[in-house]
Amino acid sequence: MGFGYQVLGFGSGGAPPIYSTNYLIVAGGAAGGGNKGAGGGAGGYRTSFCCSCAAAICIEAGCVSITVGAAGASGISACGGNGGCSEIVGFSLVSTGGGGGGSHCNIPGKAGGSGGGGSPNPGGTGGAGNTPPTCPPQGNPGGPGAGLKGGGGGGANAAGSAAPMAGGAGKANSISGGSVTYAGGGGGGSHGPSGTPGGSGGSGGGGNGAHSGHGTSGSAGTDGLGGGGGGSGGVSGVSSGGPGAVGGSGVVVLSFPACATLSVAPGCNATSTAPGGEKIATFNVTGTLTVA
Repeated sequence: MGFGYQVLGFGSGGAPPIYSTNYLIVAGGAAGGGNKGAGGGAGGYRTSFCCSCAAAICIEAGCVSITVGAAGASGISACGGNGGCSEIVGFSLVSTGGGGGGSHCNIPGKAGGSGGGGSPNPGGTGGAGNTPPTCPPQGNPGGPGAGLKGGGGGGANAAGSAAPMAGGAGKANSISGGSVTYAGGGGGGSHGPSGTPGGSGGSGGGGNGAHSGHGTSGSAGTDGLGGGGGGSGGVSGVSSGGPGAVGGSGVVVLSFPACATLSVAPGCNATSTAPGGEKIATFNVTGTLTVA
């Protein structure tokens, strides 16, 4: 797993220690599409923890800036807004915000970490995931719209679907000590006969799509998980629908060896100790990590 090690300097006073550090970087999830819209894509998901394809990074004692992606904003008669990017500044490690869900009348989903679903009537294409590309991929595409149903937003572990409009599943990660699933896509909204259910959000914070009905809105993506918001619902023959639901904000988690000393700012971020003794820094909002 590569939980990390400490390299001590030599000479008078010694050089600052350097720690091998595992990371989880989840961007903000996108909003679902408004006016009979599709599900929003999940925020991009990147990790070195239990991942043979991505190496841990080396962090020297001192200060590190962390950016946490905001949730994508919703609109009534528009595609959902993309989520914000999350980043460990200075390490070329950026997770891209999710792509907004498509809006009514064949409007495609937007590209992002995971792509937004395509609009219904007759069916827009889903937005591309893993945009810009990373290795391993940070997300998956959104599903296409189909008839009177918006496609599901893509998730970290699976693409969104056209039927049953479900958001793509997220991925589980236990970097903080317990398994948590992140970056699920939002479900697509429905505008068939009144009461027709929308799509389910993907595991990992994806919001459910709205059932059909005038002015109905889906459920929001979960903050701290980077989930996509659910698409809005509408009624056949009625020109307007509800607003798409907002996405969920992202998160950045860093795991240091037990000998490290960590502090974070501002206070809504947190430090903890994993069951194996690793020191954990969790960033729920943009802030600064101090390592000693």
